[in-house]
Amino acid sequence: MLDVTRLRVLVAVARHGSVTAAAHALNYAQPSVSHHLARLEAETGTKLVQRAGRGIRLTDAGRLLAERAVEVIGRLDAAENELAVFAGLRAGRLRLAAFPSALSTIVPAAAAILNERYPSVDLRLTEAEPQEAVRMLRAGYVDIALIFRHETADGGRAGARDALAALGRGGQGQDDEPVPAAEPDDLSEQVLLSEPVHLIMPDTGVCGGEPPLAPAVTELWPADLARLAEHRWIAGCDRCREHLLHQCASAGFTPRISFTTDDFVAAQALVTAGLGVTLLPGLALRAARNPGVRTARLRGTRRCVVAVRYGEPPDPPATAVLLEALRLAAAGGALSAGGASSVVGSALSVGSALSVGSALSAGGASSRAEAPSPDAAPVA
Repeated sequence: MLDVTRLRVLVAVARHGSVTAAAHALNYAQPSVSHHLARLEAETGTKLVQRAGRGIRLTDAGRLLAERAVEVIGRLDAAENELAVFAGLRAGRLRLAAFPSALSTIVPAAAAILNERYPSVDLRLTEAEPQEAVRMLRAGYVDIALIFRHETADGGRAGARDALAALGRGGQGQDDEPVPAAEPDDLSEQVLLSEPVHLIMPDTGVCGGEPPLAPAVTELWPADLARLAEHRWIAGCDRCREHLLHQCASAGFTPRISFTTDDFVAAQALVTAGLGVTLLPGLALRAARNPGVRTARLRGTRRCVVAVRYGEPPDPPATAVLLEALRLAAAGGALSAGGASSVVGSALSVGSALSVGSALSAGGASSRAEAPSPDAAPVA
C-alpha cells in the first residue's frame, strides 16, 4: 500500500518543481524529501523522478501518480474534517465553489442563514465555473459545487444539452419542468432552482435609437431570434456561449458575436451602449439590473442551478446544513428580514436538527442575521 506521507511529498515536488522548494513548503529537510521519493519509487517499482540539468522533473509515471495523489489526499483531508465534525471536535468547516451570479445572489442568502443558525461554522467560498467546481469537488477541495446547466425543449423534442462533461448526460424536460442530469456513481446532485433565460436588449426609451423588437414583445421562442440575426451578439462563458449558439441555430442563423465576457454587468453595459444583444439568466438580472436594458423571456429553455456532492448518502451533518441553506436561499422564502432562523428550524426535522446542532454548534445561542430579499428579475 502506498504511503500517504510520501504521496504528499510527490505532490509537493510536482507543484513546486524542485526538491528544495518542496522541502521548504512541507517544512522538511531536503534529504528527507529525497528519502521519501526514493522510498516511494521502491514501493511502486517505478522511476518517478529524473535528473534534468541541475534539478529534477517527474517522469510520465510520476506525473500520473501525482495527479491521482492530489485526488486521494483531497478526499482524505475531507474525510478527516467530516469525522471531526461528527465527533464534535471542532466547529464545522464548509467549503463551497459557485459560479459568479450564484455568488451574488443565492450564496450570500445561504451564508446569512448559516450564520444565524450556526454562527460557529466556518464557511469558505471559491468562485469557479461549473467544470472547475466539479474538479475541485472530486479532489476534495470543496464540499459542495454549485453549478448550472441549460435545459432545452422544443415541441417535446429535447435539444442539445448543456450538461457538464464531468457530470455525464443532461436530462430532458419541458419548459417549466426540467429534469436533472444523469448522475455518475460518485456524484449526487440536487436541482435548487430552475430559472428563465432572457433576451437582453437596449431600452430605447432610456438609450434612444430603434428598438430591436417592438416594445410590446415580452417573450419569444427561439425561432423568433431570427429577427435579430443582423444584430451583433455578446457571448458569455464557454457554457453560455454554447447555449447561445444552439438557440440561434434553432432559429436558422449563426450569431455575429462581437464581444465575449462572463461578467454579466459588463454584458449589460455593452447592450446599453448599443453594441449588441445577449442572453442572460434570471439570477444575473437579480444580481445586477442595468436600467438601460429591457428583457424578453426566451421560452423553450431554462437554466438549472444544481448543488453537486461527492460520495454516497447520507451527507455529513455540515454538508447537509449547507445544502439545506442553499435550498432555502434558492427558494427565496428564507430571505425575508429576520426569518432565516425560523425557516431553517421548520425545514429541518427535529432529529436531524439535534444531530446537526450537536456536531456543529457549541451550544450557545445563535446570533440574528438579516438578509434582504432580492427582487425577482422583471420582464419588460
